[in-house]
Amino acid sequence: MKRRLLFVVTEDWYFCSHRLALARAARDAGYDVWVATRVDQHEQKILAQGFQLVPLQMERSSLSLRSQWRALRELTRVYREVKPDIVHHVALKPVLLGAMAAQRAKVPAVVNALAGLGFVFASESLQARALRPLIRMWFRRVLNRGNARLILQNPDDVRMFIDNKLITAERIVMIRGSGVDVRHYHVLPEPQGKLTVALVARMLRDKGIVELVEAARLLHSQGRNVRVILAGGLDELNPSCLAEEEIRAWEREGLVEWWGEVEDVRTVWAQAHLAVLPSYREGLPKCLLEAAACGRALLATDVPGCREIVRDETNGLLVPVRASAPLARAMWRLLEDEERRARMAQASRRLVVEEFSQEKVTIETLALYEKLLINS
Repeated sequence: MKRRLLFVVTEDWYFCSHRLALARAARDAGYDVWVATRVDQHEQKILAQGFQLVPLQMERSSLSLRSQWRALRELTRVYREVKPDIVHHVALKPVLLGAMAAQRAKVPAVVNALAGLGFVFASESLQARALRPLIRMWFRRVLNRGNARLILQNPDDVRMFIDNKLITAERIVMIRGSGVDVRHYHVLPEPQGKLTVALVARMLRDKGIVELVEAARLLHSQGRNVRVILAGGLDELNPSCLAEEEIRAWEREGLVEWWGEVEDVRTVWAQAHLAVLPSYREGLPKCLLEAAACGRALLATDVPGCREIVRDETNGLLVPVRASAPLARAMWRLLEDEERRARMAQASRRLVVEEFSQEKVTIETLALYEKLLINS
């Protein structure tokens, strides 16, 4: 009988962008793959893979106790009905609630995967600061039970979890991101024409978009007319989401082009000389990995996640977080030096192929499944 693997992800688009390749590999390795998620636009894409789909009502943005209780009950019911041999939770809310539901439903093996720590740990808002101690307490309660492992994507997050005694070290596995298909994301020639930087991400304040716009404004004031592409949709369920009118105002000012959601980001990198992500905190940013695979120099903030893929002065530059002036200087330094960019672009591609390929991540994750199932 096939072993049953259940992915639990808040949004169907995120499953398709970050876990679809892993799920295919698990299917090909003989697993019966199920996906529990909030269904929006990707139902047919998931079903076409031969996966079983379980629609969830779980609300990613709601913080009320009533909604958390409903989500916990819903997940417990799903686990008891599906009866997975192993469940793979992806992102903060599925980990926090799913780990407890898995205990209640007696799921034999559990993988808890955090792709960064999100709004609660990146934001300095009162709401985020108030939630952090509660989240840490909940981590201690649910992560150290049963036949379970926690996947983290960078050593900074590993140290944070261990130093804060949120989980014992032997329960942590570091798997670096969701991997990049280095055949699909192949090296692209640099474009001709106006010097262009691009940011591919959801339109969230904690991606450093405001600082990027301020950097562009500063360069324009110096007579350095740089083209800035923002590629990504709004995520109104995220507290950090920018207002559409704010982005449109930047467009009218001539500071950015907002492309919205882009189906194939290779079309972005085909028009950009440089990839930028001035984020406040990441797990391991897939947008930078894809840009690197396409042969682009990288510019990012010196924060967890970003510094895993951006090796300062080797394949890109790291700058201080929440600071537009250093960002502007680094942007111009790379844009005006074609030879430096070319060297960094080659180093980016080499790094992704050697350390961050989809095949490597898949092999490591499937090996973790097998280890947990042997112990179940």
